[in-house]
Amino acid sequence: MEGRALLLLLFSLSFLLLSPPSLARPANFARDFRVTWAESHIKQLNNGTSIQLILDQSSGCGIASKNKFMFGHVSMKIKLISGDSAGTVTAFYLSSETDTIRDELDFEFLGNRSGQPYTVQTNVYAHGKGDREQRVNLWFDPSADYHTYSILWNHHHVVFFVDAVPVRVYKNNEQKGVPYPNSQPMGIYSTVWNADDWATRGGLEKIDWSKAPFYAYYKDFDIEACEEAIPSWLSSCSKTSSNWWDTPSYQQLDPVQNRLYRWVRLNHMVYDYCTDRSRFAVQPPECLAGI
Repeated sequence: MEGRALLLLLFSLSFLLLSPPSLARPANFARDFRVTWAESHIKQLNNGTSIQLILDQSSGCGIASKNKFMFGHVSMKIKLISGDSAGTVTAFYLSSETDTIRDELDFEFLGNRSGQPYTVQTNVYAHGKGDREQRVNLWFDPSADYHTYSILWNHHHVVFFVDAVPVRVYKNNEQKGVPYPNSQPMGIYSTVWNADDWATRGGLEKIDWSKAPFYAYYKDFDIEACEEAIPSWLSSCSKTSSNWWDTPSYQQLDPVQNRLYRWVRLNHMVYDYCTDRSRFAVQPPECLAGI
């Protein structure tokens, strides 16, 4: 109980420290997002402040922000697919949507057999190079209620948060020759889709379509970021260091966040590409530089 109480205290402090000094206008699905595929599988709820994404045997579906952004903080509250969700993937990510030089920051929630932990996979693509997967088993049931998933992206690092707890940090090590996503604006995307060829136990667990349709729910979209102007040279927001997400307080994890991050990595990380010698005989340079 003492350990749990300490975790709750650290979480509360981390949430306060992560909160920006001013709140941006909350995003609205109808105003700020568009359907990218299978409009029939997306249902707006509560006047566009929340949505339901549906996966069945005929299709999954996806949404995207109408605008692209260059650095900032984005978050969504998501309630994941409940019950037997093996083989499904619910994704929330940023992407430049460029082919050969794609930048992308991924949250991918890997469905599970009933009773097994939900796994979140994060990945970072920089200048077209990905294959940087890490997996963490969530320490709660993310299908029972909404939880907040956030990405902080600035000139110094990318941090993935689950309820203000950092689960992944990718540092800007360009000076050491490591690519970093800092040259292309990215849109905000979310999809629900069939990935039973790989998502659960490497594809051994297939979707049980008798449990379909599958539902994921989103609400409280929040975008605090530099909206990229067209043409891009009109935008000065992303070139300044005065935005709250680039101020010294957000250039590295604070002591409370560092303790939470270590707790996640010690107790809940189940895969790290940096230690996968079967894929990388030579450790990737960003792992040596400190991710």
